[in-house]
Amino acid sequence: MIITRSPLRISLGGGGTDLPSYYMEHGGFVLAGAIDKYVYVNVMRPFSPGIFAKYSKLESVDHVDALQHPIMREAIKLVGFRTPQLEISTSADIPAGTGLGSSGSFATALLKALFSHRMRQIQASDLAEMACKIEIELLAEPVGKQDQYIASHGGLTAFTFDVDGGVRVQPLEVAVETKFDLEENLLLFFTGFSRRASDILVEQDEKTKSLDVEMIKNLHYVKELGFLSKRYLEQGATSDFGALMHEHWSHKKRRSGGMTNPQIDEWYDVAMNNGALGGKLVGAGGGGFLLFYAEDKRRLREAMKMCGLEEVRFRFDFEGTKVLFS
Repeated sequence: MIITRSPLRISLGGGGTDLPSYYMEHGGFVLAGAIDKYVYVNVMRPFSPGIFAKYSKLESVDHVDALQHPIMREAIKLVGFRTPQLEISTSADIPAGTGLGSSGSFATALLKALFSHRMRQIQASDLAEMACKIEIELLAEPVGKQDQYIASHGGLTAFTFDVDGGVRVQPLEVAVETKFDLEENLLLFFTGFSRRASDILVEQDEKTKSLDVEMIKNLHYVKELGFLSKRYLEQGATSDFGALMHEHWSHKKRRSGGMTNPQIDEWYDVAMNNGALGGKLVGAGGGGFLLFYAEDKRRLREAMKMCGLEEVRFRFDFEGTKVLFS
């Protein structure tokens, strides 16, 4: 039996510039932080032949091509199981579709488990790239690369996406005090809305491919905000970083009419009037989690509680995708 886990993530700057439709022409840059909320995958060899998958559904098939779960199906084929006799089950600390990169985390956890099951090693960047191949190339999802890379590497990390498809990984050079500051003052609240990231990102992807001037200009600016966010964090200027989150959100929500809704905007305004320096929806938008940098966290928590939003407290994860048991 193999048990793996892969961290979920929060985006800290530059989100959206990791889609191939943008970075293959202009280069992308994203800051992300892995958090101590995880996706878990269990892989074992059952006594009976076939493939048994346990997730929100139960599947029992004789051949890999018959699997309905797309990431499971493509991962098993990509790793090269010729005569699969597998049982795969999965669980998570946070539901899927909430903006924390769960599909990328699941893909890396599954691949890590399959490699370990075959007694093979795989490096973090190779693991991330294989997960990207599944989601972006094989399944043609209009998603970016940050989720797979931050899940694989963990930490507080900057990713540069080159026009040739290469990815440069750079851990942020932040002081311990800055890390503690972020863990204490970045507050995460669940909106109660969930959605598939691709439903939101498809509009951005199509506009970028069609050379929509406003979309490309927006992404250029957001990338610059990503560079500035990195500078603030490495300087320990966390309050400046918090205020910059508001600027980031004001531009991010212009990309799509489905990025936000009146209820989310109302909650955001309440937070900004009650102790938040800045914030945004984490992930593609449309629902999931609101993330704020708090100047007065007690006041902000009380205001969000009055709105009926549940807080999820977190710390950063610096281990990335790993084998827990084999």
